[in-house]
Amino acid sequence: MPSNSPEQIRSILENIHTIALVGASEKTTRPSHEVMEFLQEQGYRVIPVNPRLAGQTLLGETVFPDLKSVPQRVDMADLFLAPERTDAVIDQAIELKIPVVWMQLGVINPSGAARAEDAGLTVVMDRCPKQDIPRLGITRKH
Repeated sequence: MPSNSPEQIRSILENIHTIALVGASEKTTRPSHEVMEFLQEQGYRVIPVNPRLAGQTLLGETVFPDLKSVPQRVDMADLFLAPERTDAVIDQAIELKIPVVWMQLGVINPSGAARAEDAGLTVVMDRCPKQDIPRLGITRKH
């Protein structure tokens, strides 16, 4: 069962530092771009993941083609993908033992969430940290 209670979300957002944002976009009007910028402003390190943009720089960070290519450990994979495209990414997160898989608003994959949870990962589904951070009054030190 995904961790969508306010207490669970607060704990996640207060304790993570590095986020791999899967489905990052260079288009400033896209929600993934806006969320990446917001999370950076909150003091998180956000590493963009998008095979189409791999090797480019987005908001000061190098873009990687997939989770396996990210050279440092990440605390959370934030998925901006169509639900039918999340299974492979969830499997990579399980393999890499990324502690949290966060599926954005409208990204719903119950079987993938169950697989990740069975592997010991925490899953948040159909939520947005850009909405949850102000709603929960979370402030981070930069």
